Amino acid sequence: MTAPWTDWDHIVKLDPDKTLYGDETFTDVCATGTDAIEIGGTLDITAEKMREYLEPCLAACAEHDVACYIEPSHANAVVHDPAPDGFLVPIVLNAGDTFWTTGAHLDWVRSDGRIDWGRTSNEAYIIMNPDASVATYTEANCDLDADDVAAYATVAERMLGQDIVYLEYSGTFGDTDIVAAASGALDDATLFYGGGIGDYDAAYQMRRRADTVVVGDLVHDAGADAVAETVDGAKAAATELQPDSTA
Repeated sequence: MTAPWTDWDHIVKLDPDKTLYGDETFTDVCATGTDAIEIGGTLDITAEKMREYLEPCLAACAEHDVACYIEPSHANAVVHDPAPDGFLVPIVLNAGDTFWTTGAHLDWVRSDGRIDWGRTSNEAYIIMNPDASVATYTEANCDLDADDVAAYATVAERMLGQDIVYLEYSGTFGDTDIVAAASGALDDATLFYGGGIGDYDAAYQMRRRADTVVVGDLVHDAGADAVAETVDGAKAAATELQPDSTA
Protein backbone atom coordinates (compact mmCIF):
# COMPACT_ATOMS: atom_id res chain seq x y z
CA MET A 1 0.00 0.00 0.00
CA THR A 2 1.33 3.44 -0.95
CA ALA A 3 1.95 5.75 2.00
CA PRO A 4 -0.39 8.76 1.97
CA TRP A 5 2.40 11.32 2.23
CA THR A 6 3.80 10.32 -1.16
CA ASP A 7 0.96 12.39 -2.64
CA TRP A 8 1.39 15.42 -0.37
CA ASP A 9 2.83 18.61 -1.86
CA HIS A 10 2.05 20.80 1.15
CA ILE A 11 1.62 20.37 4.90
CA VAL A 12 0.49 22.87 7.53
CA LYS A 13 2.09 22.29 10.91
CA LEU A 14 0.02 23.60 13.80
CA ASP A 15 1.57 24.28 17.20
CA PRO A 16 -0.96 23.59 20.00
CA ASP A 17 0.91 26.03 22.24
CA LYS A 18 -0.07 28.86 19.87
CA THR A 19 -3.37 30.36 18.77
CA LEU A 20 -4.67 30.56 15.24
CA TYR A 21 -4.45 33.89 13.43
CA GLY A 22 -7.07 36.47 14.39
CA ASP A 23 -10.52 34.91 14.49
CA GLU A 24 -9.70 32.17 12.01
CA THR A 25 -10.83 28.60 12.52
CA PHE A 26 -9.47 25.18 11.65
CA THR A 27 -11.94 25.17 8.76
CA ASP A 28 -10.19 28.24 7.35
CA VAL A 29 -6.84 26.45 7.59
CA CYS A 30 -8.15 23.31 5.88
CA ALA A 31 -9.78 25.38 3.13
CA THR A 32 -6.35 26.64 1.99
CA GLY A 33 -5.93 23.52 -0.15
CA THR A 34 -3.18 21.98 1.94
CA ASP A 35 -2.86 18.20 1.75
CA ALA A 36 -2.29 17.50 5.42
CA ILE A 37 -2.10 18.99 8.87
CA GLU A 38 0.46 17.97 11.46
CA ILE A 39 -0.13 19.00 15.04
CA GLY A 40 3.02 19.25 17.09
CA GLY A 41 5.60 21.50 18.65
CA THR A 42 8.87 21.58 20.55
CA LEU A 43 8.07 23.40 23.78
CA ASP A 44 5.25 23.31 26.34
CA ILE A 45 3.17 20.66 24.58
CA THR A 46 0.77 18.69 26.75
CA ALA A 47 -1.90 16.12 26.02
CA GLU A 48 -4.54 18.64 27.10
CA LYS A 49 -3.33 21.26 24.62
CA MET A 50 -3.05 18.61 21.92
CA ARG A 51 -6.60 17.41 22.52
CA GLU A 52 -7.99 20.98 22.44
CA TYR A 53 -6.48 21.38 18.96
CA LEU A 54 -7.18 17.89 17.70
CA GLU A 55 -10.93 17.71 18.26
CA PRO A 56 -11.95 20.72 16.12
CA CYS A 57 -9.13 20.09 13.67
CA LEU A 58 -10.32 16.56 12.90
CA ALA A 59 -13.82 17.84 12.15
CA ALA A 60 -12.48 20.48 9.77
CA CYS A 61 -10.12 18.01 8.10
CA ALA A 62 -12.98 15.58 7.49
CA GLU A 63 -15.02 18.35 5.88
CA HIS A 64 -12.21 19.26 3.46
CA ASP A 65 -10.65 15.79 2.97
CA VAL A 66 -7.36 16.82 4.61
CA ALA A 67 -5.20 14.29 6.45
CA CYS A 68 -4.60 15.00 10.15
CA TYR A 69 -1.55 13.62 11.97
CA ILE A 70 0.01 14.17 15.37
CA GLU A 71 3.75 14.80 15.41
CA PRO A 72 4.59 13.92 19.04
CA SER A 73 7.80 15.34 20.45
CA HIS A 74 7.38 13.25 23.61
CA ALA A 75 4.97 10.78 25.19
CA ASN A 76 2.88 13.47 26.90
CA ALA A 77 2.00 14.95 23.50
CA VAL A 78 0.25 11.77 22.35
CA VAL A 79 -3.54 11.62 22.16
CA HIS A 80 -5.41 8.45 21.17
CA ASP A 81 -8.96 9.69 21.68
CA PRO A 82 -10.07 11.26 19.45
CA ALA A 83 -7.91 9.36 17.01
CA PRO A 84 -5.88 11.20 14.38
CA ASP A 85 -5.16 9.61 11.01
CA GLY A 86 -1.79 8.64 12.41
CA PHE A 87 1.40 9.65 14.15
CA LEU A 88 4.59 10.93 12.51
CA VAL A 89 7.33 10.54 15.09
CA PRO A 90 10.51 12.64 14.79
CA ILE A 91 13.89 10.93 15.04
CA VAL A 92 16.59 13.62 15.03
CA LEU A 93 19.55 12.15 13.19
CA ASN A 94 21.99 14.96 14.02
CA ALA A 95 20.95 15.41 17.64
CA GLY A 96 23.79 15.74 20.11
CA ASP A 97 21.47 14.53 22.86
CA THR A 98 20.50 10.96 21.98
CA PHE A 99 17.26 11.37 23.92
CA TRP A 100 15.90 12.84 20.67
CA THR A 101 17.15 9.92 18.59
CA THR A 102 15.92 7.03 20.73
CA GLY A 103 15.33 8.15 24.32
CA ALA A 104 11.97 9.90 23.93
CA HIS A 105 10.81 7.00 21.81
CA LEU A 106 11.79 4.49 24.51
CA ASP A 107 9.83 6.52 27.08
CA TRP A 108 6.75 6.46 24.86
CA VAL A 109 6.90 2.72 24.16
CA ARG A 110 7.41 1.90 27.84
CA SER A 111 4.57 4.13 29.04
CA ASP A 112 1.92 3.70 26.35
CA GLY A 113 0.19 0.40 25.77
CA ARG A 114 -2.14 1.81 23.11
CA ILE A 115 0.31 2.50 20.28
CA ASP A 116 -1.19 1.52 16.95
CA TRP A 117 1.87 0.60 14.93
CA GLY A 118 -0.17 0.42 11.74
CA ARG A 119 -0.75 4.17 12.01
CA THR A 120 2.67 5.14 13.36
CA SER A 121 5.61 6.14 11.16
CA ASN A 122 8.84 8.07 11.63
CA GLU A 123 10.30 11.26 10.25
CA ALA A 124 14.10 11.20 10.08
CA TYR A 125 14.89 14.82 10.94
CA ILE A 126 18.01 16.70 9.89
CA ILE A 127 17.98 20.04 11.74
CA MET A 128 19.81 22.83 9.94
CA ASN A 129 19.21 26.13 11.79
CA PRO A 130 21.48 26.39 14.85
CA ASP A 131 19.49 29.35 16.20
CA ALA A 132 16.18 27.48 16.31
CA SER A 133 14.76 26.31 19.61
CA VAL A 134 14.61 22.75 18.30
CA ALA A 135 18.34 22.84 17.59
CA THR A 136 19.09 24.07 21.10
CA TYR A 137 16.67 21.60 22.63
CA THR A 138 18.19 18.60 20.84
CA GLU A 139 21.79 19.92 20.89
CA ALA A 140 21.85 19.38 17.14
CA ASN A 141 25.05 19.67 15.12
CA CYS A 142 23.90 22.00 12.35
CA ASP A 143 27.34 22.58 10.85
CA LEU A 144 26.55 20.44 7.83
CA ASP A 145 27.32 20.91 4.14
CA ALA A 146 25.57 19.37 1.16
CA ASP A 147 27.65 16.18 1.29
CA ASP A 148 26.90 15.74 4.99
CA VAL A 149 23.17 16.17 4.45
CA ALA A 150 23.16 13.79 1.48
CA ALA A 151 24.97 11.23 3.64
CA TYR A 152 22.46 11.64 6.46
CA ALA A 153 19.64 11.16 3.97
CA THR A 154 21.27 7.96 2.74
CA VAL A 155 21.74 6.69 6.29
CA ALA A 156 18.07 7.40 6.98
CA GLU A 157 16.80 5.57 3.92
CA ARG A 158 19.33 2.79 3.41
CA MET A 159 20.49 1.97 6.93
CA LEU A 160 17.51 2.93 9.07
CA GLY A 161 14.76 2.16 6.56
CA GLN A 162 13.03 5.51 6.98
CA ASP A 163 10.18 6.45 4.63
CA ILE A 164 10.36 10.18 5.39
CA VAL A 165 13.42 12.41 5.61
CA TYR A 166 12.64 15.85 7.03
CA LEU A 167 15.08 18.68 6.33
CA GLU A 168 14.24 21.34 8.92
CA TYR A 169 15.50 24.92 8.72
CA SER A 170 13.03 26.14 11.37
CA GLY A 171 12.04 29.68 10.43
CA THR A 172 14.80 30.42 7.92
CA PHE A 173 14.75 29.77 4.19
CA GLY A 174 17.21 27.00 3.50
CA ASP A 175 20.03 26.47 1.06
CA THR A 176 18.44 25.20 -2.16
CA ASP A 177 21.61 23.34 -3.15
CA ILE A 178 21.58 21.42 0.13
CA VAL A 179 17.91 20.54 -0.29
CA ALA A 180 18.64 19.34 -3.82
CA ALA A 181 21.52 17.23 -2.51
CA ALA A 182 19.23 15.56 0.03
CA SER A 183 16.67 14.87 -2.67
CA GLY A 184 19.30 13.43 -5.00
CA ALA A 185 20.47 11.01 -2.32
CA LEU A 186 17.03 9.45 -1.91
CA ASP A 187 15.46 6.79 -4.08
CA ASP A 188 12.11 6.00 -2.46
CA ALA A 189 11.87 7.99 0.76
CA THR A 190 9.80 11.18 0.72
CA LEU A 191 11.70 14.41 1.40
CA PHE A 192 9.88 16.94 3.59
CA TYR A 193 11.27 20.48 3.73
CA GLY A 194 10.41 23.02 6.43
CA GLY A 195 11.68 26.53 7.08
CA GLY A 196 11.00 30.04 5.81
CA ILE A 197 8.11 29.16 3.52
CA GLY A 198 6.28 32.49 3.62
CA ASP A 199 5.03 33.14 0.11
CA TYR A 200 4.33 31.64 -3.32
CA ASP A 201 7.91 31.83 -4.56
CA ALA A 202 9.46 30.22 -1.49
CA ALA A 203 7.02 27.32 -1.69
CA TYR A 204 7.55 27.01 -5.44
CA GLN A 205 11.34 26.98 -5.14
CA MET A 206 11.48 24.38 -2.39
CA ARG A 207 8.78 22.14 -3.85
CA ARG A 208 10.91 21.89 -6.99
CA ARG A 209 13.60 20.31 -4.81
CA ALA A 210 11.70 18.53 -2.05
CA ASP A 211 8.66 16.28 -2.34
CA THR A 212 6.67 18.17 0.28
CA VAL A 213 6.92 21.64 1.80
CA VAL A 214 5.86 22.30 5.38
CA VAL A 215 4.47 25.64 6.56
CA GLY A 216 4.47 26.30 10.29
CA ASP A 217 4.67 29.75 11.89
CA LEU A 218 3.00 31.39 8.89
CA VAL A 219 -0.40 29.94 9.77
CA HIS A 220 -0.21 31.43 13.27
CA ASP A 221 1.42 34.74 12.32
CA ALA A 222 -0.17 35.64 8.97
CA GLY A 223 -3.20 33.40 8.56
CA ALA A 224 -4.99 31.28 6.00
CA ASP A 225 -4.68 33.62 3.02
CA ALA A 226 -0.90 33.62 3.34
CA VAL A 227 -0.90 29.84 3.68
CA ALA A 228 -3.10 29.48 0.59
CA GLU A 229 -0.49 31.40 -1.39
CA THR A 230 2.16 28.85 -0.41
CA VAL A 231 -0.18 26.02 -1.37
CA ASP A 232 -0.53 27.57 -4.82
CA GLY A 233 3.26 27.78 -5.16
CA ALA A 234 3.81 24.19 -4.11
CA LYS A 235 1.07 22.87 -6.37
CA ALA A 236 2.38 24.85 -9.35
CA ALA A 237 5.86 23.39 -8.90
CA ALA A 238 4.45 19.89 -8.50
CA THR A 239 2.49 20.23 -11.74
CA GLU A 240 5.57 21.37 -13.63
CA LEU A 241 7.55 18.41 -12.33
CA GLN A 242 5.05 15.90 -13.71
CA PRO A 243 6.62 13.96 -16.64
CA ASP A 244 3.73 14.80 -18.96
CA SER A 245 3.54 18.46 -17.95
CA THR A 246 3.45 20.94 -20.82
CA ALA A 247 4.20 23.90 -18.52
